[in-house]
Amino acid sequence: MLLIKNNTFEKNYTYNMQTINIHLADDHQILIDGIKTLLNTIPGFSIVGTSLNGTNIYEEVTQNNADVLVLDISMPEKDGIQVLKEFSKKGFPCKVIILSSYDDLKIVKEVMKLGASGYLTKQCASESIIEAIQVITMGQEYFCKTVQNKIFNTATKDNPKLKSVPQVIHPTLTEREIEIIILISLEYSGKEISEQLFISTNTVETHRKNIMKKIKAKNTISIVKYALKHKLIKS
Repeated sequence: MLLIKNNTFEKNYTYNMQTINIHLADDHQILIDGIKTLLNTIPGFSIVGTSLNGTNIYEEVTQNNADVLVLDISMPEKDGIQVLKEFSKKGFPCKVIILSSYDDLKIVKEVMKLGASGYLTKQCASESIIEAIQVITMGQEYFCKTVQNKIFNTATKDNPKLKSVPQVIHPTLTEREIEIIILISLEYSGKEISEQLFISTNTVETHRKNIMKKIKAKNTISIVKYALKHKLIKS
């Protein structure tokens, strides 16, 4: 069993050891080599292929039975958006994490609508990619911290009931779960949370169940009381 050494992630996620086949696609060999070196240190991770352009990625990941494709959005010949559109048309052969130099939420929203499971900026890739692969393999969406914060801040912009989020609320709550608590307490529906955070309704429901278990909440009212008690929102 593997535990990621991240203050929040380590306390909340365990991953049963099984091989995860990973395909890396980027037009810079040096970046591919760096990611390979990092991922090869993780038990259960197997790099099964690489691509320097986007032309034949669908065929490549299908043939090598990749579970996860780490895809540069700015690939030559066929970029990441075009690859996702091809996947969407033919059927996704694997889960996809987008790598990008930009944290533009319009791009994030577009790739997630096209079926990507995660989004990392290249600046945070080295510290987030291991966690990202594990989270999306467990069926959830993943954003690096910079992008996640930007999404949440945009979703709650100018809300008069919002307070700044303390660094420590509950020792086992993740940052994402704290965001979900806040949005529930601000009367966002599950569908609205899904749309605002670019995650699936199933992911929202999974977070809600985990939150209720962790804070021993019986219903939505209990979640709101928790948010008020810990000053996550204004009364």
